[in-house]
Amino acid sequence: MEYWKLCSSCKKPIQFKSKYYKCSVSTCSGQRTGYVFCSLHCFERHLPGARHRDAGALDFMSPSIEIHLASLATEESENKSSTVTAPVRRIIPSASPTTTTHTSTQTEDEILIVVSKLKNYIKDKSDMNTSGDVADILSNFVRLHCDEAIENARKDGRKTVMARDFSKKSSF
Repeated sequence: MEYWKLCSSCKKPIQFKSKYYKCSVSTCSGQRTGYVFCSLHCFERHLPGARHRDAGALDFMSPSIEIHLASLATEESENKSSTVTAPVRRIIPSASPTTTTHTSTQTEDEILIVVSKLKNYIKDKSDMNTSGDVADILSNFVRLHCDEAIENARKDGRKTVMARDFSKKSSF
């Protein structure tokens, strides 16, 4: 191991026990990004692409080779002790028609239509007024088609309802 790290800008090596610079913004100096710069010139080249409002260069001293090797050994032992499992895709079974999947009965009674937009549309299109119970009927219509689309998405093994789920069975 000849050097501690490479400069994030020019890729020159930063030697052990030598001065280096970090960005004062936490997203640049965090554990995942860990930007380090060998000079102020390299730090300043980083600023236009990073789009920071206020950033400064903080100077640090790189560790000795002994301290660096000890920290690497500690990281390796921590990584071996933690078990990482790959994410598992789960297929959501379809609900039976008698059971409701809603967590609250409030969604059954809510108006799903923007009434003012609906009234404006009908007024502009036909110069007619709109009764107050139209929003309830249209909300029930939307619920019915949404429930069908949810079932279609479940049948396909997805957890996302897509436009194609509405057109499978609906008469749009």
